[in-house]
Amino acid sequence: MSSQPQNSKFIQLEKLGMMNLSRPFPSPNSSHQAKEPMLQSIKTTNEIVALKEINLDAEEGTPSTAIREVSLMKELKHVNIVRLHDVMHSESKLTLVFEYCEQDLKKYMDTHGDRGALDPVTVRSFMYQLLKGTAFCHDNQILHRDLKPQNLLINRKGELKVGDFGLARAFGVPVNTFSNEVVTLWYRAPDVLMGSRTYSTSIDIWSCGCIFAEMITGTPLFRGRDNQDQLLHIMRIIGTPSDAQFRKMLKDSPEIQVKQFQRYPKLNLEQVLPKASREAIDLLEKLIKFDPTERISANEALNHPYFTNPNSAPYGAPPGAMPPPAFMPQHHSSHANVNHGHAQAHIPQQPPPQMYPMMGQQQQMQPGMDPRMHAPQQGRQHMYPGQQQYGYGAPR
Repeated sequence: MSSQPQNSKFIQLEKLGMMNLSRPFPSPNSSHQAKEPMLQSIKTTNEIVALKEINLDAEEGTPSTAIREVSLMKELKHVNIVRLHDVMHSESKLTLVFEYCEQDLKKYMDTHGDRGALDPVTVRSFMYQLLKGTAFCHDNQILHRDLKPQNLLINRKGELKVGDFGLARAFGVPVNTFSNEVVTLWYRAPDVLMGSRTYSTSIDIWSCGCIFAEMITGTPLFRGRDNQDQLLHIMRIIGTPSDAQFRKMLKDSPEIQVKQFQRYPKLNLEQVLPKASREAIDLLEKLIKFDPTERISANEALNHPYFTNPNSAPYGAPPGAMPPPAFMPQHHSSHANVNHGHAQAHIPQQPPPQMYPMMGQQQQMQPGMDPRMHAPQQGRQHMYPGQQQYGYGAPR
């Protein structure tokens, strides 16, 4: 990759690690490959941005997935959705200019959590922001279809932003059948695992529930190896649906494949998540209903007592005025200077103190506490102290 894009609007400061801001298009043999995001500085404003560069094939042109991502994100302007600033196009390259966030939720949990688990105040704030961003997508007829901690970005003000709309789709159009090869396995809804192609906003609601539980415990709630194993993991916790429930789901989505499943009783989620409050458990149960028609909407979730009950609001703050938790940036004397002294990374000033307590100190990762690998890649300099690089991500 050249040190500067062709339009010379940016000065490259540093490569970002693979933070799920980018994804390869569409097959390993295709020339449409998204390069790693680049930490850049706009000359005119000195603002830090992340660039996602997509190499184009002269014959095939711009990939449809990129066109879809750009068209959807241009319409989504919300504080809890990562902002697409600009799109630059040349004969050989498509460059997407995104706002820059310091890390994703998974790295934030590893760095600031207690073995990945966040404190209740932070969980409540991040969950509220996640649902606000998701509700805005749904209100604008957009399904994200790949919500997971690695696709939720956190800036140094503690704002959570939904990112990576590479699998997103508009709904409510004449074609209402979708691919079921969506959503990372551990966050994929059971109806989609069974082959549903007529899903709607409930697909994102299930993912929100899985993320909610993971923020509370520090580990994914359902960790299957493949579709069938994932279904079994789900049923072992929320129970196997009755024959009547399966018949109803089959009537709603005739394309699903209902097999003979072992009968598992529903577990008490208070035992699965002993640190969670009763209101948090109640909200989680409403988010991870097996039948998609029984899951609450994002807007309904925002009005749940978990957010609205004055007795559970930290310091009595009304839900609409909840500030994000303060982010504690650690001092880092210098960034990698790709352009040999021509640019220095701009570090925004620390925001004024918030009403929320500051995050705790960095937690050392313990071997085996998470099914994903946490060892830093050899030879890769981390952009921020404690930032992890993963050998592989959650299975797809």
